[in-house]
Amino acid sequence: MANDFAPVLQKKQHDKIIPALLMVLDDFQTPRVQAHAGAALVNFCEQCPKSILLDYLEVIVAKLENVFRVKLEELLQKGTKLVLEQIVTTTATVADTVEEHFVTYYDRFMPRLKYIMANAVAKDYRLLRGKTIECISLIGLAVGQEKFMQDAQEVMDLLLKVQMQQGEMDADDPQISYMISAWARMCKIIGSGFVQYLPVVMGPLLQAASIKPEIVILDSADAEQQYSEEDGWEFVTLADQQKFGIKTAGLDDKCTAMQMLTVYAKDLKDGFANYAEQVAKIMVPHLRFYFHELVRAAAAEILPHLLQCVRSKGMVAVRDMWALMADKLLEAIEMEPDAEIRTVMMESLCKCIEFLGSNCFTAEQYTKLAELLKDALDMCFTRANERLARRHDEDYDEMVEEELEEEDEADDETLRKVADVMHSLFSTHGALLLPFFEQLLPVLSGMLVEGRPAAHKQWALCIFDDVLEFASSVSDMLCSVAHLSKEDSDALPFLTATIQSPNAREDSAATNATENAISAVAKICKYLESQAPLDNILPMWLSWLPVTEDKEEAPHIYSYLCDLIERESNTPCASGKATRPVHQGKQHALCIRESTRPVHQGKQHALCIRESNTPCASGKATRPVHQGKQHALCIRESNTPCASGKATRPVHQGKQHALCIRESNTPCASGKATRPVHQGKQHALCIRESFSLE
Repeated sequence: MANDFAPVLQKKQHDKIIPALLMVLDDFQTPRVQAHAGAALVNFCEQCPKSILLDYLEVIVAKLENVFRVKLEELLQKGTKLVLEQIVTTTATVADTVEEHFVTYYDRFMPRLKYIMANAVAKDYRLLRGKTIECISLIGLAVGQEKFMQDAQEVMDLLLKVQMQQGEMDADDPQISYMISAWARMCKIIGSGFVQYLPVVMGPLLQAASIKPEIVILDSADAEQQYSEEDGWEFVTLADQQKFGIKTAGLDDKCTAMQMLTVYAKDLKDGFANYAEQVAKIMVPHLRFYFHELVRAAAAEILPHLLQCVRSKGMVAVRDMWALMADKLLEAIEMEPDAEIRTVMMESLCKCIEFLGSNCFTAEQYTKLAELLKDALDMCFTRANERLARRHDEDYDEMVEEELEEEDEADDETLRKVADVMHSLFSTHGALLLPFFEQLLPVLSGMLVEGRPAAHKQWALCIFDDVLEFASSVSDMLCSVAHLSKEDSDALPFLTATIQSPNAREDSAATNATENAISAVAKICKYLESQAPLDNILPMWLSWLPVTEDKEEAPHIYSYLCDLIERESNTPCASGKATRPVHQGKQHALCIRESTRPVHQGKQHALCIRESNTPCASGKATRPVHQGKQHALCIRESNTPCASGKATRPVHQGKQHALCIRESNTPCASGKATRPVHQGKQHALCIRESFSLE
């Protein structure tokens, strides 16, 4: 239940489950039940939110420490180890979940764990020793280098001692797999200092990663009896009654070894350079190792890190290694049957592109990549249409909907990765990518037509955002963007309609699509200013803010807003004149939207953007005149005392200040000590006047 209903079970039932399990841990009369309670606590903690577990941490640790102490004494006196093996694993899980919060309890467990690791050398204690090695490394990773370094050298010496004994171990010794994982965690803890241990650990690791599974093809049921499941054989039926069999023993160790190689390459970088080529030759063929999906995932994940490892040897070495990888990676993505593993491969491809930069493929490879992305999109469209038909089928029910929602999520992830690949390409290639992009343009345009799912529109807009951001200097780009709408030669009307539609923010997917469209408008206005009708678009664009969901696009949106605020010195006045007539040749801090309210009966507003919907502090419905006085920012006037000491600020000796809130302690940019008069001049925002904001 803790696995199947996580994390809902943990969030809603923790107050009942944790106390009950801790109570059973006290059942020293029935060790098997006691061990099962520890195992159940592992399952509960693995997917329990840290914030919940912290409320019980003190009582959990106290219970585990007591059981640990009692069972270690039993081990020394009687040799019993069942409960102790489980308590070691449970302690490791708790530490892994609460992470740095385990520092307080570190010294209560580490001495006993080191004692077991050093002394549990008999064959009967192999599993206990392996779990202890795992527990020590997980606790070290949880508490961090600073705390763990007091024991790091002793632990490393013990690990080396066990490693040297590996040649004497049986092939099925459980310590081997625990050692492989523990070395990788130690690498994470001590960082570059781990390089000195690579000659010791790499041999067994490469050997495990190179394991080749035993396979057979049988024609009769009688032959299958020679290969029992007890020996680790699994069979699937092929055509013509043939059966394909594989011996799975060793595959998990192979997978673990490949994952640990990924850790070394990622964390050690240049320090792993001497092993990179050998590891690449092992990993690349495993991109199509269809016997184990996690092996394929590890093989894909390590590729960009291997490229970074050989960078210290020069770009020739990098290009040679990429030549070994590129075709195989593209083929693997195309042939991958598992959608989740395909996304891992596409993510790896993105990292490789970003590391290598432009011209990372040959002409044939660019064509292959375009076909691959187009096929991925077409498959998503086909499956979306099939799901729509199933939702109108007479057999449709809640069970079917759950299945369809899972398919929706899988396709959404595929679309995300296609957008990520395009982002990596545009960010490294810029306008040079446009010929490649044109091959995908008809498919991407189709994702924006009426009736398409919100997710399709969202990711298509992401791609067009990248076109605008990274390829805006090319005039042909406008022709590409025009395909966004069949009826319009410009993308803006379509984007505006999308943003202003009634269901634009009805759910998370729609909100993300809408905010992507807002970002696209910002980029059109920024990069295509001469073609965009800013006087009409900017007022609407400002009304669409804020954006709150799309964290990737928010920086672009608010960066553009900041550009608008800061560019006033280079922006002609909206009245059409080179200078602004009221300020005697001075410019407005924000004249962006002045074209809709240029005069105000002879008065001008420095920040009149939201004037129409902000009641004046004087109590009047509008603020153009204010009895002959004009306030640039009178929003807070009624509750802000004037710096001149008067209760109100309308007159100021015949002079009016837009923002005199900080006047008394801000020297005037004109060089005068005070600014009440300014020689008959009036400052809209003289706080920042030194930056030409007047």
